[in-house]
Amino acid sequence: MFSIPLTLLLLSFGSLQQQHGVYAVQGNESCSQANQRLQLGTFQFTSDCDAMWYCNSTNICDWKGCRRDLYPFGYWPNVSIPERCPIGQFCPDEEDACQEVLPVGSACQKNRDDQCEGPVNWKELADHSGFGLNVNGSVCLNNVCMWANATAGSQCVIDNTVYIVYTAKTEYPVVTSRDNCQIGFYCDGSLKQCLARKELGAACSADKECTTFNCNKKGVCGATVDTPTHVGIYVYVIVGVCIIGGMISTLISLFFVHRRQRTAEQEKRLQYWREQNAFRQNLLQMQETAHHSLMSGPAGSQRNSLYSNGIGSDESQVPLTGKSTASGLRHQYASDDGMSDEGVLLHERKDMGRF
Repeated sequence: MFSIPLTLLLLSFGSLQQQHGVYAVQGNESCSQANQRLQLGTFQFTSDCDAMWYCNSTNICDWKGCRRDLYPFGYWPNVSIPERCPIGQFCPDEEDACQEVLPVGSACQKNRDDQCEGPVNWKELADHSGFGLNVNGSVCLNNVCMWANATAGSQCVIDNTVYIVYTAKTEYPVVTSRDNCQIGFYCDGSLKQCLARKELGAACSADKECTTFNCNKKGVCGATVDTPTHVGIYVYVIVGVCIIGGMISTLISLFFVHRRQRTAEQEKRLQYWREQNAFRQNLLQMQETAHHSLMSGPAGSQRNSLYSNGIGSDESQVPLTGKSTASGLRHQYASDDGMSDEGVLLHERKDMGRF
């Protein structure tokens, strides 16, 4: 593989954050160039100084004079960020100052192809695929500047680097193999010769053998890892049918659930109406019974005799003189406090025909 996995990049940033923490040395403080190194597994450059400083020749943390990244990491807010180096120069891992590019055969820092001077025909040799095969036709292999101009069948140089990828539960190695072959070729590990890269579907044993740089688990060259997945039209049809079916099923289920609820509420209301109607019928029966009781008593007989003699008609009714005689029926009820009340007289009502 020629591109570092995302988890490895995150690990590198995590290491850089730890460098900026409480253990990092601030500016104008003592440091040691002997502690400058590439971390094992990530090959991230680290030193005693904070991200904004580098350890100079006097072992003092000094302000950085250049930067490698377009978007630097670890700088304080509202500080002056160093500029990137112009064309023809490079910023080393220490980021102390810009330096001139190095000729072929010079010592370079690991995987720093940009430190090497490009060939005259760099436009033909430069990598435009985005896999990071070289920079302007030049490569840094085994810490030596070279040109990526080895042709098919010619001898080549290989630089294999083992990175460690850490996950939440485990860690595993990822081998990155780089060479000085021209674009479209790779350096065979056993023959040490440049061979043509294999097309999609061909048998392979490493990612570098494929034009897509993806040798899958089946041992064949697969599509690039960033290739979008295309599915047939039938998949969209099935998904659409499932969505519509799910919506219809949901609506039908809600309909039956609501109908069951409405039926239960209707039954409650019907039961309440029946109870109220039965209560009303009981009241009517009690009134009828009381009416018959009044008519069958002494007061009822006297009232009937008065009406029979023509005295008690509605148009010629005259009040009785003397003491009024109360009926023999007393209405007795119990109040909320348990006390009873008696002596409530029933008077005549001509509209109801009862006392």
